[in-house]
Amino acid sequence: MARERLFVRNLVLRLLPVLVLALWITPAQAEPNGWQLCNQTSFILEAATGRPEGRGVIVEGWTRLRPGECKVAMPAPLKPGVDFVFARSSSAHRGGQRVWNGNVPLCVDANGSFSVESPTSCSAMGLTKRGFQAVKIDKRTSWTTIFHETDYYNKPGQSAQAAGVQRLLEDAGADSDLIDGFMSRKTRAAIATFLAEHKLPANMSDVDLIDVLEDVARNRSLEVGMMLCNRTDNRIWAAIARRRPDGWESRGWWSLDASACVRTVDESLIATPHYVYAEMDSTKGPRHLIGANTSFCTARSKFAIIGREDCDQRKYQQADFAETPIPEDGKLVYEFFDRNFGPPERKGP
Repeated sequence: MARERLFVRNLVLRLLPVLVLALWITPAQAEPNGWQLCNQTSFILEAATGRPEGRGVIVEGWTRLRPGECKVAMPAPLKPGVDFVFARSSSAHRGGQRVWNGNVPLCVDANGSFSVESPTSCSAMGLTKRGFQAVKIDKRTSWTTIFHETDYYNKPGQSAQAAGVQRLLEDAGADSDLIDGFMSRKTRAAIATFLAEHKLPANMSDVDLIDVLEDVARNRSLEVGMMLCNRTDNRIWAAIARRRPDGWESRGWWSLDASACVRTVDESLIATPHYVYAEMDSTKGPRHLIGANTSFCTARSKFAIIGREDCDQRKYQQADFAETPIPEDGKLVYEFFDRNFGPPERKGP
């Protein structure tokens, strides 16, 4: 805790001088300042944009957007036509990464800022493929793309920024109020307690508070939970299973590109074996984990299933999972290597 407080104080000293969810993207007109991205969600977003250039598409990222914040991603003058946008939530948020996406495949660098002409093969360039939303821009001076959640935070006294603070308080482990976008007494009390516990200024702005909360939440998320990492050169489809208070649970699917990792559980794990399922894509057919001999229920699309019995009767499929080591201190990192998979299974006709 002392180390965390020191980290937060140092962060503030740097800041002071500068003093499964339904999601969609809405276009609207804006002031004459280029293509503007506005975040009206309760999540911190990281956005990438793509613009046609010659026969290719120039993709750039990441533009960080606090809840309630707007930024110009592409300055005027704009070229009327179809551009592209993709956004993801900050890794600091619990519950897995959310995406605001579409069906246009383009390459991104998932780990840092980038500007690249999207190549034919993303993996050949060390990039990953993401589905971008097509955005038709018909003005040369201005355009705005707004990211929304299911609910709009636009009632009197309500704001996306307030909802973002509430969500980040929860992500950082504080006892906050409902994530509803209203600055209630309970939310203000949670903010005051957080600031006092971390020895931060009581009059800190909401903008700086969001930045500090994100760092605390991200550090907290790294301390516990379950992470799967793909150490192969091929894509892997993964699922997990574990015992919970209400019974056995199986959950999937996660798509892991080569060398990618994904956090599948963001809460402290109990000290008992967990289970993983993985199927590797290959040109000769799918490859499965060696030593997978514990059955759980799965489904063809994204799933979260309670119980492991009677899979067929419940209209699920049955698959064999491999046992993991016992988590230590509430955390488990499970790595998939090529040697963990059997030979390819012959593809059907």
